[in-house]
Order: sequence, then structure tokens, then C-alpha cells
Amino acid sequence: MIRTQIQLPDDVFARAKKVCVAREISLAELARRGIEYILSVYAPEPGAHQEWRPPKPRDLGWRGLSHAEIKEQAQMTSAEVHLTRRGGS
Repeated sequence: MIRTQIQLPDDVFARAKKVCVAREISLAELARRGIEYILSVYAPEPGAHQEWRPPKPRDLGWRGLSHAEIKEQAQMTSAEVHLTRRGGS
């Protein structure tokens, strides 16, 4: 096991100590558990060093407009939007 030091803001330290007292664990144990949790959530799986790719697009529930119509609306300038709302005059 490795020994290390960390610096905590006063309010974080006070809150952590309250959790330690309530759970009857040491501050070191609280830190170990917290680090282990963060690593389990954010660390990539071993051997999963693949190139990142953005997620595939998905239909977000637009109703009444086709994909082409959505694209057309999204590409309109603010002046075109203003004219459309006024009835094209």
C-alpha cells in the first residue's frame, strides 16, 4: 500500500469527517472508497483503448416534420425565420 497526502478545503474536510463519524470509518477508508468508486465509473476497461467516436444520431422525437424539413428549418437564417413568421411578406 502507498502512503500519500491530499489537501482538502476546510468545508470538504469537515463534511468528510462527519461522514466518517456517521459510518464509523477512517478518513483514509473514505478516501479509498471514493477513489475506487470514481475509478469504477470513469476508468476505461483494460484493453478498451479504442478511438473515441461520437454517438450515432438518433431520432429525438420530432413529430410532424421529416428529417429533410428539420434540416431545412435548422439552416434558416434569422431573417428567413422572421419573414416566415410574418407570412412571407
